[in-house]
Amino acid sequence: MNLRIIRKFSTLQLLILFSTISNTLYGQAPVAGNYGINDTIVSAAIVYNGDTIEAKTLENVFVYSRLNEAQMSARAKYNRLRNAVYVTYPYARRAGMVMNDINANLINVHQEDARKKYIKSRESELRKEFTNPLTNLSVYQGKVLMKLINRETGNNCYEIIKEYKGGFNARVYQTVAFFFNSNLKQSYNAKADDALIEKFVKEVQRMHGFVDNLELEQRLNKM
Repeated sequence: MNLRIIRKFSTLQLLILFSTISNTLYGQAPVAGNYGINDTIVSAAIVYNGDTIEAKTLENVFVYSRLNEAQMSARAKYNRLRNAVYVTYPYARRAGMVMNDINANLINVHQEDARKKYIKSRESELRKEFTNPLTNLSVYQGKVLMKLINRETGNNCYEIIKEYKGGFNARVYQTVAFFFNSNLKQSYNAKADDALIEKFVKEVQRMHGFVDNLELEQRLNKM
């Protein structure tokens, strides 16, 4: 009999204990919106014209629409130019390094025969390295390549051909380029007409760790 009373008493104690714990926990973590007048609620705020206003961050709203014909055409031109720069810039960079090296070596060569012999030897080097890949370029990519060569050397293709092959050959190549709606004398302006090409060049440089030839020469001279 006493054992049953003890068991009932113990069970009652446990029920009271759990009930007290539950009420305590419920009082410590009130449901949102059920705060008392003395509770402190932390909220973001801004001060506008001397008045403190609660600040709220709204969810992002994404708006989509179909491109019209003009926008699709602009995107196609953008991607075409970007692809052409990605394909041709490594060639222009390499050609620029070789041409700048040729010019540096020709400074001390004053005899005409010696100059022609040196140029011819370096021309063979360029032909061996670039003939196969450059023949696979489209006319459009060739135009972009000529601009990039101007960027890397500071001279347009007409001036380069005239210097190495003579004025007659330069005029012949210029005539051929004209029939392909191109121009060997085209300039390069990184801050105006060719700003988009310059943007793509910087992308390629960051991707491959390239630096401009002039900057590279300055670094090597400091070593």
